[in-house]
Amino acid sequence: MTGIVLLVAVLVVALFASIAIGTRALGVGEVLDALQAGGWPHLRFTDFHGVPWVVLESPAAPPGAGDTYGIVWDLRFPRTVLGLAVGLAIGAAGALAQGHTRNPLADPGMLGVNAGAACAVVLGVYVLGIQSPIAYMAFGLIGALIAASAVFGLSALSGASPLTLILAGTGLSALLLAITSGIVLSDSVTLDAWRFWNVGATTGRGLDVFSASLPFIVLGLVLALGSGYFLNVLSLGDDMSKALGSRVVLIRCVGILTITLLVGAATAACGPIVFLGLVVPHIARAFTGPDYRWIVPYSALLGAVLVLVCDVLGRVIARPGEVQVGVVLALVGAPFLIALVRKRKLASV
Repeated sequence: MTGIVLLVAVLVVALFASIAIGTRALGVGEVLDALQAGGWPHLRFTDFHGVPWVVLESPAAPPGAGDTYGIVWDLRFPRTVLGLAVGLAIGAAGALAQGHTRNPLADPGMLGVNAGAACAVVLGVYVLGIQSPIAYMAFGLIGALIAASAVFGLSALSGASPLTLILAGTGLSALLLAITSGIVLSDSVTLDAWRFWNVGATTGRGLDVFSASLPFIVLGLVLALGSGYFLNVLSLGDDMSKALGSRVVLIRCVGILTITLLVGAATAACGPIVFLGLVVPHIARAFTGPDYRWIVPYSALLGAVLVLVCDVLGRVIARPGEVQVGVVLALVGAPFLIALVRKRKLASV
């Protein structure tokens, strides 16, 4: 529990740093004044292509508000809360993916979620000409759900074992990647839109995208936090789990649904944030041991901290421009994982 409290404290610091630090330097006092002057974000009911929707909006600018107010509330606040949600989602999903496949090198992308989201976005741009981030969000989530359902369906034909899940996910990902590549290489407009989405970034997304992804991420996190005990049982092997009375197929089905909700919503909102779901559970195990009741919440919090910190680093190292968070995560995470592997054996899952 002490570790959770410390991680929450670090997360609070990372949240403030994400709002205070950017390509334009702002003083701490300026940031605090802007936050206090703004009031609280509020909900607004809207209509999205005939579907009733609830959107979180930044508070209206008070009279005489300067540029600092707009930078804090309109630019940095949306990407900060989106980075928080995406980090929590992918971190927890990474722990679930490794637990359900019993593979220390498993990543949520192995289940076809990223490839399904990318293919759906590309098809939406190519066929329907979608352009807005909220449209990318909708198509990406639908594609992720379809891909994960197909992977589990193919795997269920052979008993839904960890090995068949990985094989089905890898095969379907390759097929979807081929379709995506064929479309983007034949149409320059689609290629430009896909490149912007595929890099993995929190910038350029508003609170409407955050609002659209939040219900799926919250539901996924609730399911993930409740799955720790069942992952501990699955780690004993399918035969032992069945002997203890566990319904292995049902547990794995709920697990795949949870991963799909988390990674599908996060990927649809920000594009593929690669590598995070692979490295975070290993960091968590260094503190918690093999108990998934602790690995999952630790992974979620660590994922949020890493996304926010890497997003801040991306703004600082390339001023006045910035490096996207997906690129920084790969640059920071890859050496860390290599060092972790060299220092100690990967914990069994």
